[in-house]
Amino acid sequence: GAVAPGPARSRAIGTWTAVGAAGGAAGGFVGGLLVDLLSWRWVLLINVPIGVLVLAGALMWLRESRPGTGRRLDLPGAILVTGGLATLAYGIVQTEEAGWGDPKTLLTLLGALVLLAAFVAVEARTAAPLMPLKIFRTRTVSAANTAILLFGSSSFGMWFFMTVYAQNVLGYTPLQAGLALVPSSLAVVLGSKLAPRLMPALGARTLAVIGALVAASGFAWQSTMSVDGTFLTTILGPGILMMGGIGLATTPLATLATSSAAPGEAGLVSGLVNTSRTMGGALGLATLSTVAAAVTGPLHGTPDPAALTSGYAAAFRVSASILLGATLLMLLWLPRSGRRDAEHP
Repeated sequence: GAVAPGPARSRAIGTWTAVGAAGGAAGGFVGGLLVDLLSWRWVLLINVPIGVLVLAGALMWLRESRPGTGRRLDLPGAILVTGGLATLAYGIVQTEEAGWGDPKTLLTLLGALVLLAAFVAVEARTAAPLMPLKIFRTRTVSAANTAILLFGSSSFGMWFFMTVYAQNVLGYTPLQAGLALVPSSLAVVLGSKLAPRLMPALGARTLAVIGALVAASGFAWQSTMSVDGTFLTTILGPGILMMGGIGLATTPLATLATSSAAPGEAGLVSGLVNTSRTMGGALGLATLSTVAAAVTGPLHGTPDPAALTSGYAAAFRVSASILLGATLLMLLWLPRSGRRDAEHP
């Protein structure tokens, strides 16, 4: 059944975050192993049997937690939001070559805005919307999801840029790069599992702010990366701070969002939390890649490690700024009553 609001739900959310992080740690290692031993194509192909196993397991063991008639799939809403976000990400990436003022870029971004506006219009009128807009009337739900979106935009980019930095600049093999990031993944697990224990003493809002500042310090440290960086100072140390802070912040934010939802909407809000994280990750990676490419400049022949490092460092500086913005947002927007809401049903 569903987990009632309170400490039990906080622990469940912490476990959910930790399991996701553990999957990331395993993915980095397995991905590097597949690339080294087989081909990069296997990084994609391996997901097919895994997906089949997950689907079979879900059909066998997962049970609906509440009775009632099934909801119809909001197919128009799903198509519009997927198309809008994909078009927006493509438009951002396109600026790397064409620039922001190019007509193709402007038309792509305009098309994305039209699709997303149509999605909002459809959700406001359909009887069974994919994302009921009324849930955003709750201040905590809106603030927490916005913060999670910003966290996702930074953390997803971290994995990408740390991996390419390790391989393209430091000369790591794919397997070595995957192994080098395992401590960072474990830091997310530790932060996620530690957060429910700290929330009763500090409060969810305060802990989320602390986590954001810890993560921002890690991103700022990572932005000092150099061509001759070492594992300890340019991967291990900043990686632990970045991901440990993300773990500390994500659990209280997700707890605040789901605890503030109306009865019967906790599942919907938890789905929105996951959507905010992945949507932020996709758009953030597209934006940060554009920033890195702009700083690196055109590459001819063998990439210059110094130029690549400058671009990667710029992406981490932007990520640190995003997290500082998320910190300010939480201080101004999240209600101070978050501690009580997170502790009691």
